[in-house]
Amino acid sequence: MTMWRPELSGQDGPKFRQIADAIGEGVADGRLPRGTRLPPQRDLAHALGVSLNTVSRAYADATERGFVQGEVGRGTYVRDGGPLPTETGAASLGGLTRPAAGPIDFSLNLPAPGPAAAALARSLAVLSGSNALAAFLDYQTEGERDRHAEAAVKWLGKLGLEARREDIVLTTGAQHGILAALLASMRPGGVLLTEALTYAPVKAMARHLGLKVVPVAGDGALDPKALDATCRRVAGKVLYCLPTLHTPTTATMDAECRSVVAAIARKHGLTLIEDDVFGLLPPDRPAPLARFAPERTIYVTSVSKSLAPGLRVGFVQAPPSHARAVRTAVNLSCWMPPPLMAEIASRWIEDGTADTLNAFQREEAAVRQAMAKELLPARYLRADAHGFHIWLSLPPHWHPDVFRMEAQNRGVKVLVGGTFAVDPSRSPNAVRLCLSHEASRARVREGLEVIAELLGSTEEPGSMVV
Repeated sequence: MTMWRPELSGQDGPKFRQIADAIGEGVADGRLPRGTRLPPQRDLAHALGVSLNTVSRAYADATERGFVQGEVGRGTYVRDGGPLPTETGAASLGGLTRPAAGPIDFSLNLPAPGPAAAALARSLAVLSGSNALAAFLDYQTEGERDRHAEAAVKWLGKLGLEARREDIVLTTGAQHGILAALLASMRPGGVLLTEALTYAPVKAMARHLGLKVVPVAGDGALDPKALDATCRRVAGKVLYCLPTLHTPTTATMDAECRSVVAAIARKHGLTLIEDDVFGLLPPDRPAPLARFAPERTIYVTSVSKSLAPGLRVGFVQAPPSHARAVRTAVNLSCWMPPPLMAEIASRWIEDGTADTLNAFQREEAAVRQAMAKELLPARYLRADAHGFHIWLSLPPHWHPDVFRMEAQNRGVKVLVGGTFAVDPSRSPNAVRLCLSHEASRARVREGLEVIAELLGSTEEPGSMVV
């Protein structure tokens, strides 16, 4: 069989991008049918007169763009819409589109690929056979909103909250829910209190909304004493925090601490924005902060980490004092979440599919966390057995940016701790690794072995000293 070879004459741009574009064109026009095995990288490099690295980058780029997918030891194939078989013939992890070649990505905190795609196919088949499809292309009726809110009440019940339908607002994911909460509770020039290390998009939101972010001292879960001291010093009226599986440090605030934080909030008149996006991952966790201070907590969660990130369905429970303002903020920013996505999420919650998908995430997280515990030195590792990410302190001789660059040179992407620091001058000497984004456990292990090797080196590589 003649080896496929792209025609690159007359094309502009980097060679690797030209090759990747040619792969995409071949898939589109049928010259590369589904399931076609691409030439081995070394053979194509020789045929084109380019370096092996150029072809490797091209295949990685084509993989990220969804044209092809690869399996270690088998090669790279044009995608056929489903997972490629493994060497044993069993189905590999599938369900979310993730590159099977190229850099190992520990920078994105997304759920592991799992059975969500099969669940979606079943749901779409049922919906396509109904007479209700037209409704998903229109604005929602009050009855549809109420039905989706009832599913949200059931979802929040699994998280330990007794919610009322009228206090629930659906959003396009938790990040949108946080934005709506900020719009509902703050005005330009206001002071937003956060943990010293916080979810990075919140810093960007605050900047665009004209808010001043004041960090509460600490290196993980919120410190009640530091919060009380900050409230005495600063006239902040809103606190954003992540009490369960804190990003980035993995810390979880215990029940006693949550009770004290609630008391401090009442004492100083604080409105609390609780981000509980990871809440359903731990099988046993303290009740949400909203249980301790329901009258002043805007509670935000979503299905992104438990089911699938592309659904973009979030739930906000707001006290009566803020519910209308949150709903107005959602209407202002997007009017409503896509009705089809809200319908699928609601059906999954009602029929038990959501429980199955979340159970898969719990199991996969536990396996990958055990892998990290096995491979990485305990003295540097901070983790939760049920979380997606780990917090890795670095030896003193490593600068985080240099460590990130050296890891990237070896094919592993990580995120430096300074990404989460409210005060850049107090950036921690640490990196965050997310173990769930990669589809293959083998790639996770390979990436962790690279990180372990870097941690074990006695000094930074001479070529990377800055």
